[in-house]
Amino acid sequence: MDNDARRSDETGPPGEPAAPVIDAGLVRRLVAEQFPQWARLPVRSVRFDGHDNRTFHLGDSLTVRLPSAAGYAAQVEKEQRWLPVLAPQLPLPVPVPVAQGRPGAGYPFSWSVMRWLEGDTAANGHIGDLTGFADDLARFLSSLQRADTAGGPLAGEHSAFRGASLKTYDEETRRALAALRDRVPVETATAVWEAALDAAWLGRPVWFHGDVAVGNLLVRDGRLSAVLDFGCSGVGDPACDTTIAWTLLHGESRRAFRDALGVDEATWARGRGWTLWKALIILAAPDSAHAEWARRSLANVLDDFEREAR
Repeated sequence: MDNDARRSDETGPPGEPAAPVIDAGLVRRLVAEQFPQWARLPVRSVRFDGHDNRTFHLGDSLTVRLPSAAGYAAQVEKEQRWLPVLAPQLPLPVPVPVAQGRPGAGYPFSWSVMRWLEGDTAANGHIGDLTGFADDLARFLSSLQRADTAGGPLAGEHSAFRGASLKTYDEETRRALAALRDRVPVETATAVWEAALDAAWLGRPVWFHGDVAVGNLLVRDGRLSAVLDFGCSGVGDPACDTTIAWTLLHGESRRAFRDALGVDEATWARGRGWTLWKALIILAAPDSAHAEWARRSLANVLDDFEREAR
């Protein structure tokens, strides 16, 4: 769907008011009011956009990123504060904030201007060697986990509770399991979930990305070239960053990812739990556009769990 045609009834987390209409016209007005030096630069929709934030090209080298609802607004300050700190500690490029916008032109939240990073999203299937991609991603995440955590934001509402305990989503997961009892192998799925809850995290808090998904991974010449969208990042349990093992990787590439990242059994179990939760709530939602993705991810999780149990 073109960004200029976004519905005004899109919402953020439950209980929030409808999100503002975010289109190229709004971006032009905000830029002209607050950053007149860029007012003549063209504004264009990005080809692949996210849900938490709307992103637009600003000229050839900048991007404008606007939270889509109040529940995501705190991510702006976090990325502005911490991306410049993290970037020098990481082996691949990440977005670099250039400026922070304020509410205006009828838009109620702060927003960001960042450097544009070239590349195609991994969702487009431009990965040359999936095992090499998995290894590169694991090394990036290992570097992120070694980054200095002093003063970093502890996992919580700002990270959608990524990096926190899976128990946050226990009730929601069990509701989804009940709703899907005639559509998924509930007994096995429940065993995956309970194993994840039982796999206690005993490590020290580390930096996590929070949304390691194909849409946030850029590829150039077949290789991982940059990592986007740190809106759900924070300091806590890194198990949530292993979900890519079941949403994209398989076979040798999954094994390479786990080995390069040095994931222990408990963290792997919690990672399966994060993937299971997301797949189930998508499948339980009516007419989800991501149902096929959820079915594949769920099948991968259940198969992996059963293979380890044999």
